[in-house]
Amino acid sequence: MENSFYSIDRLVEFGMGLAVAQQMVRTMNDSMQNMYVPGAMNTMQQPINNIYHVIMDGKQSGPYTESELSRLIADKKVTKDTYIWKPGMKEWQKAENIPDVLRLVALTPPEFTKP
Repeated sequence: MENSFYSIDRLVEFGMGLAVAQQMVRTMNDSMQNMYVPGAMNTMQQPINNIYHVIMDGKQSGPYTESELSRLIADKKVTKDTYIWKPGMKEWQKAENIPDVLRLVALTPPEFTKP
């Protein structure tokens, strides 16, 4: 019996070990896929739409939903310089500095002008 790393006995031993390891991985994957975990299938609740408070004509107004704020943006009542606050913010900020509001601006279609 040869003790070389490249002997046929060592290669067969390695191949058998590899086959056993692959079978173990397959068995574990099958077990995990078929496992029932209570509550794992529950979908997460949809996040509540953001509400916004706006300074218009020097007065605080709101709360407004995202769709209401989109309407104010479309009507040009809210501009990039309008101060807005939403729950979670420490202080009022200009609309141009709030990513959520910029997203709403990007989704608001431009005013249609007949060619």
